[in-house]
Amino acid sequence: MSHTTADTTLRAFARLIAEGTCLPVEDRAPGPLKTGVDLGTANIVLSVVDANNRPVTGAMFPSTVVRDGIVVDYVGAVSVVRRLKAEIEERLGCPLTFAGTAIPPGILAGNVKAIANVVEAAGFEVADVSDEPTAASRVLGLRDGAVVDVGGGTTGISILKNGEVIFTDDEATGGTHMTLVLAGAHGVSFEEAEAMKKDPAAARDVFAVVQPVVEKMASIVTRCLKGYDVETVYVVGGACTFDQFEQVFRKEIGLTIVKPAEPLLVTPLGIAMYGAKPGEGAL
Repeated sequence: MSHTTADTTLRAFARLIAEGTCLPVEDRAPGPLKTGVDLGTANIVLSVVDANNRPVTGAMFPSTVVRDGIVVDYVGAVSVVRRLKAEIEERLGCPLTFAGTAIPPGILAGNVKAIANVVEAAGFEVADVSDEPTAASRVLGLRDGAVVDVGGGTTGISILKNGEVIFTDDEATGGTHMTLVLAGAHGVSFEEAEAMKKDPAAARDVFAVVQPVVEKMASIVTRCLKGYDVETVYVVGGACTFDQFEQVFRKEIGLTIVKPAEPLLVTPLGIAMYGAKPGEGAL
């Protein structure tokens, strides 16, 4: 999938979520639907694609049940995923059985199991568990380069060569850290700072305060890239939506920086691409 095609696909997916609608049956590729569950620090996203990985529908719910890849509210996480599953199944008029999910790179095996357990307890059979930036690379059609997934709690990176992942890493710096810095600078609560961070009208002023956090993220990426032949870095995730984000990364890292359309939805869509019954494969 080219960068332009990926942007078109992501915008279509965003519209389906915003409108609470589905891709018409006649427009879907023949074959089983594939589902992804993204248990993010700031949002839980359920994504559905057809056999050709075209977005069919999706739903998103703001949540704090996961922190830095660790499930901190198991019952709450299961409840949200179960609710989104029921909503999507009603919209589609059919059950969803299998789902893929994803983890930040490098988390402990016990935390991986906890995330899979949430998906299973919500009524799915787990078809695939990927690391988040690798899932994002599927949407981008990336064969060579690096994907940086800047989530709520962590910054994850995957480096690909000839379509194969040759390096992954993850650091606990993300959107939550931006909010904490913002709260401290303005003397407000975390919740007030979070609302401020998400206010488009305040974006420029907010970024001036959180820029040091973005510079730290860039330094993490620079360290991870040492020794690897990388020309382009793709940034995805909800915490990279600021207009100035790429400029800071470009200055600090010194490479071509690409931010796709709807960066929050890249990883959730990529997770769904491997959310089919084992043996039915992923394109």
